[in-house]
Amino acid sequence: MVTTREKEAARQGVAAAADGLVAVSHELWDHPELAFEEVHSAEVCSDALDRAGFDVTNAIGGLETSFVAEHGTGDLVVGICAEYDALPDIGHACGHNMIAASAIGAGIGLAQVADDLGITVRVYGTPAEEGGGGKILMAEQGAFDGVHLAMMVHPSPFESDVFPTLASSKCCYRLHGKNAHASLAPNLGVNAADAITIAQVAMGLLRQHLEPGDQIHGIVTRGGEAPNVVPALAEAKYVMRAPTLEALKELEPRVHRCFEAGALATGAMLEIESFSHGRYSEFVHDDALAKAYRANAEQVGRVFKPRERGAAGSTDMANLSLIMPAIHPSIGLDCAPHVNHQPEFAAHCRTGEADKALVDGATAMAWTCIDAATDPEMRERFLQGDTAYGGRADYPWT
Repeated sequence: MVTTREKEAARQGVAAAADGLVAVSHELWDHPELAFEEVHSAEVCSDALDRAGFDVTNAIGGLETSFVAEHGTGDLVVGICAEYDALPDIGHACGHNMIAASAIGAGIGLAQVADDLGITVRVYGTPAEEGGGGKILMAEQGAFDGVHLAMMVHPSPFESDVFPTLASSKCCYRLHGKNAHASLAPNLGVNAADAITIAQVAMGLLRQHLEPGDQIHGIVTRGGEAPNVVPALAEAKYVMRAPTLEALKELEPRVHRCFEAGALATGAMLEIESFSHGRYSEFVHDDALAKAYRANAEQVGRVFKPRERGAAGSTDMANLSLIMPAIHPSIGLDCAPHVNHQPEFAAHCRTGEADKALVDGATAMAWTCIDAATDPEMRERFLQGDTAYGGRADYPWT
C-alpha cells in the first residue's frame, strides 16, 4: 500500500493516535464554540499536541485562541492548519471538529519522520474561519513567517483535491433613523427599516446585472423593537463574493450604493462596517501538491468521483495560498444532498464515517508533506519561496 519507509512510519503514527484523534473530534463537536471564543477547543487541540511531544506556543498572532505546535528542526517548514470554530445555532455544521483532528493527526504522523526528512512540522490552531479572518490576522502579525507550504483538509459531501473558492467580504450596514409613534405621529419619524427594504429591492434589481460568478447574500439582524414605533435603528449583514479579489473590489461599491440609496430615500444615516478582518481571497492551488494529495488519498482508499465544480465557498485559507504554496482538499462524507452549513451535515460530522475520514485525511496530508520533502524539484521550489504573491510589503488582500 505504501511505497516508502517514511510513509509507513507516518501511517503507523497516525493509526496509533487514531482513538485520540476521534476523541478530539467528538469533544469539539460536543462543545461548539463561535469565532474568537474557542477557548476550550484550542486547549483540547494544543494539549493533544503537547502530549505528542510538540513544543506548543499559545496565543500567537495576537489571538488568544490560537496556537502553534512545532516538532523537528529541518530546513523545510510545513504548516498544517487546524480550524475549530463552529456556527451559531447549528454547531459544527462545517466539520471544523474533523479539520482540527486531521491536522493534529497529520502533525503526529510527520513527527515520526521529521528529522529523517529534514522537516520542521508546525500545526497551527487558527481561530475564526467562519467570518472572522483569523488566518489573515495571524499572517499579518507574522505567525506564518518561515513556512514553505501549508495545507488542511475540509469535510464536504464530495471528495475533491481542489476546493473551489470565491473571494469574499462581509459588511454590516447600520441605518440610523428617528423614533416616532407609528400611529400618532409617523411623519416625525425616519424609518431605518424602510431604508433596508429599499436596499434589498435595489440589490434584487442589481443581481440581473452582476458579473458572472458574483454573489450577494445576507440577513437583516435588526429591524425595529416594536411594531408601533418607527424604527430608529436597523441593521443588515451581507456577504459579497466574486471570482477574484480584483472583481470583489468592483462589486463592493455597487452593493454599498444600494444601501446609500435606501438612506437617501428615507433620510436615514448609513454606517458601513466590515465584520471580518480583511477580504478572503480566491485560492491559488499548488498543482503539484494537489496532485500528490490526490494520489495519496486514493492510496488510503478515498474515491474521487467526477462532478461539476459550479458551487464554491470562501475561506481565509485562500489568503495563505497567495503568500505560500498551499492546498485545501475536501474529504468526502457521502452525505448528499446534505451540504455544509446545514444541521444535517453537522450530524454527519460525528459518525463512524467521519471518524474514518479524519484519519484518512491526516494520513494523506502527512504523505503529501513527505512527497514535498523527498521530491527534489518540489523541495527546492518550496525552499526558494515559490509563491503566487509578488512579495510586496503590503498584503494582496488589503
